[in-house]
Amino acid sequence: MDYGKYKFQQKKKEKEAKKKQKIQHVKEIKFKLNIEEHDYKTKLKHIREFIENGDKVRIWIWFRGRENVHPELGEKLANRIIQDVSDIADVEKKPVKEGRNMLFTLVPKRKK
Repeated sequence: MDYGKYKFQQKKKEKEAKKKQKIQHVKEIKFKLNIEEHDYKTKLKHIREFIENGDKVRIWIWFRGRENVHPELGEKLANRIIQDVSDIADVEKKPVKEGRNMLFTLVPKRKK
């Protein structure tokens, strides 16, 4: 067998395998604790779009000033977000407070 032909066919197979792969991006959305209802729904709509496209979504809840003393409010907002997208997404990383931010990651549910 010709070595050049063999190399060409190997590259062709690799290219086909690469085409069939699904690249998963990580999108980020930031929330503040005192978010208005319309803003919340708009951001929730974006989260749903990202998850339906097969992307992961990292969500940041930003604490400012005295809000930093009340992490339970951030957990309440995080649980609300998780509950609202529970039909299409799972929690990959649970809500964790790091400094002035609380962050968690949502991933699309696996199809059976």
